[in-house]
Amino acid sequence: MRKNNFGNQRSNQGVLHQLFNQKTKILAIAALGLSLTFTGCKKEQAAAPASDATALTVPGEITNQSFATLPTKNEALVAMQVYNNRFYNQYGTYGPSFKAYYWKDESHTTGRMDFWTQQEAIEMLIDAYDINPSTDLKDKIQYLYNGVRDGYGTLWTSNIYNDDIVWGALMCVRAWKITNDGGQLDMAKNNFNMMWNRAWNTSVNGGGLFWTTANNTKNTCVNAPAVICALLLYQATGDVAYRDKAKLIMDWMVLKLYVASTGEVKGAINNSGVITEGPLSYTQGTFIGACDLMRAPYPSGGYLAMGTKAMDYAKSNMCITSGGILKDENGNADTQGMKSIFARWACRFVKNTGTVGTYGAWLDNNAGQAWSIRNAQGLMWNLWTTPTAQTSRNAFETTGGVAMMNGVYIYR
Repeated sequence: MRKNNFGNQRSNQGVLHQLFNQKTKILAIAALGLSLTFTGCKKEQAAAPASDATALTVPGEITNQSFATLPTKNEALVAMQVYNNRFYNQYGTYGPSFKAYYWKDESHTTGRMDFWTQQEAIEMLIDAYDINPSTDLKDKIQYLYNGVRDGYGTLWTSNIYNDDIVWGALMCVRAWKITNDGGQLDMAKNNFNMMWNRAWNTSVNGGGLFWTTANNTKNTCVNAPAVICALLLYQATGDVAYRDKAKLIMDWMVLKLYVASTGEVKGAINNSGVITEGPLSYTQGTFIGACDLMRAPYPSGGYLAMGTKAMDYAKSNMCITSGGILKDENGNADTQGMKSIFARWACRFVKNTGTVGTYGAWLDNNAGQAWSIRNAQGLMWNLWTTPTAQTSRNAFETTGGVAMMNGVYIYR
């Protein structure tokens, strides 16, 4: 399925030269070419030029099977600065402020990132601010939000993808917690409410949110982040209607998409009740995040156990080897940045549930592995078992390593 777009690089000079003057040291595990083919719920976007890993020349095979060194907190900030230097574009004023977006790729010729991937890149920036708060990162969050308003308006009714609406609303409510911009909170509420009114349905499969306005499938990629978004809106507003909606969605997911015996979270169910998609890192991760946030308003709901089971499944079954490096997920342009979403919510689950002893080393190793395969510019693509190609990187595929590096400092 293909998703179309809905809707002068300003260089951030930083502390990069001393880090990349030396030849990048590569440490990884021997597992090349382990890309997965997905027929999942996401909308395949037009790939950036030369984004196919098989068409690129990379520094060579990786044969060292030891895990790479954990990046420092400052290196996590550097990774974010590298990303901003390559993709951030501030393109004009917006009232008394400025507006910006992330370019889709390094060529800066294909325009801004698509709607949903733009939201996820901004969420990655929010993650980085949470770890290394600064005026620069806070301003960029505000300017990128202004760019979303400028590019897509304040109410996204013409976007047929309900998950897009949720990703955007989730970005807005998280940004509001940093900037206290009431417009961000209003945009989160208005778009979530619009999405709920058109997507929630009980006549097919007993509940759940439809993925698109075609109303053909109900997918984890809209339902799990909608639980997170609803609960953050509940925290922000005190409106119990959001809490109650989160419970409705979660109850339905547990019944229809969660496999209690294993912790696997299925990706989608069609109107005939047939599961049509398996787990992906971003759907597994947002289900884990939903379990985490459900614990406070519903302490007797068993969400700690479910979230733990889902984490165990990811650790054992969604890595190249059990307890190892997360699989590449390079099936199409939508899958390339999904590990960033997993990192965001898995790392918060670990912090909030006190399970560092169980999962910390595993997530640390993934952060170190991602950083070890960076290219000379400091970018990390999504193929964490292969050195990152030196040129023609796209903005979404390079989010995962940055998010994982910042994520581990949520619990450290």
